Amino acid sequence: MSRQPVDARNAAETIALRALAFLASDSERLGRFLALTGIGPDELRTKAREPRMLAGVLDHLMGDETLLLVFATDTGLKPEAIASAYFILAGPPPEQSI
Repeated sequence: MSRQPVDARNAAETIALRALAFLASDSERLGRFLALTGIGPDELRTKAREPRMLAGVLDHLMGDETLLLVFATDTGLKPEAIASAYFILAGPPPEQSI
């Protein structure tokens, strides 16, 4: 199984950290994220650099089109770049059986 190039992974982590900062810049956005994920502020600080947590931040944005578009506009990123970053951080989907 091939691993993502380091540059692509670093870029994905940067996008996710920017997304986390975007959420944290607004108490309502951050509160909604924390409520939906069930994690607390301390846990968020502890896990903020873990790929699965960062993927969860991007998943949260992608689950709300308005929020995704506001973030994309604020950062100058295309929504597709955000989705690509999510897939890099989340890893390959589990194999499906037929």
